[in-house]
Amino acid sequence: MSIDKYLLENVGQLSWHSLATEINSLYKTSYNGESLRGYYRRTLQNTQQGGSVKKKSPPKVEDTLQRDRKVERLTESEHATKRKYEDAKAQLEHVERERDALVEIQDYEECKISPKLSSGKSESTVVVLASDWHIEEDVQLAATNGLNEYNLVIAKARATQFFQGVLRLTQIFQKDTRIDTMVLALLGDFISGSIHEDIAENTSLGPTKALVFVEGLLISGIQFILDNSKLNLVIPCHSGNHGRATKEQRFATENENSFEYYMYHVMAQHFSGNKRVKFMISESYVSYLPVYDKVIRFHHGHGMRYGGGVGGLFVPAYKAVARWNDGRRADVDCFGHFHQFRDGGSFICNGSMIGYNAYAVSKGFSFEVPQQVVFVIEKNRGRTFSAPIKFK
Repeated sequence: MSIDKYLLENVGQLSWHSLATEINSLYKTSYNGESLRGYYRRTLQNTQQGGSVKKKSPPKVEDTLQRDRKVERLTESEHATKRKYEDAKAQLEHVERERDALVEIQDYEECKISPKLSSGKSESTVVVLASDWHIEEDVQLAATNGLNEYNLVIAKARATQFFQGVLRLTQIFQKDTRIDTMVLALLGDFISGSIHEDIAENTSLGPTKALVFVEGLLISGIQFILDNSKLNLVIPCHSGNHGRATKEQRFATENENSFEYYMYHVMAQHFSGNKRVKFMISESYVSYLPVYDKVIRFHHGHGMRYGGGVGGLFVPAYKAVARWNDGRRADVDCFGHFHQFRDGGSFICNGSMIGYNAYAVSKGFSFEVPQQVVFVIEKNRGRTFSAPIKFK
């Protein structure tokens, strides 16, 4: 008697568990109650009870069993693959954390400006802050009551004036002290981007074209310094909060979504064969640069909270500097973001290239001319001079 006929004759007489036990004993199979009931429903339920099986060439029990076992093997394989994926993902995250830690250490240790002369001779490093150019944003005279105007033509003229002024000031300093190195800190917000609708409606270029435009200005300016001096350039780079691909700010993945971070790497590749140029493209919010026995901390500035309270920027800046100093101490913080030149002793806030605009007017901010900051660190006396380069 076949399994199918035996099953048809005994369905309803015994439980599915008992039927499976009997069939396994008689036919050397390995059914359980559920799998036997499933087989019955798929193949035998519509046949005549007690009669011969309808000749529809139903699948053999052995074939069904093989298929079930194949499904089980595939399921087990899928679970194994998923476990391997999770293990690989965990390992990758671990490697990325180690990489981030290594990059952070490299930010601290890879570049250091050391003295070259004996202690009795004056030696200095000039530090230049460049940030908040907002190169593609238009500012109309009427929107600022005639106080400021800005467009691509003016932006290019100011960028040219900036690099010319930087070099001229450095040459003046070199009359009294030896200067071999210029630190050109690129602190972000070189483009306005499209994160705010009102800004996007008031720009001459889209984000990518604006990036290409400002990249050309920066590369030309750096080359101008190289061609007209013997200075070595150390260039710390930080992303701003405007030139990003996401609407909301993301601190953990800020660089991954930053147009400027990409631009810095393109620029570094452009100058990769020049031994006088060293880019420091930070992977973290802050970076550190030892200059002689002093340490400068660089960042864009958007990590600080300032609501325009009494005391202005000074109180929140001092608090933020103190918190960072709990981790690693710096002698001076350099940042931008707030579009105002402020020298707080332990910090220097850079001005902006764009200057006064409609947003500043609407918020009641005090007027400030477009300006960027230059200061000097002398080997024995620390920071000795800071001044803005102002633009028309």
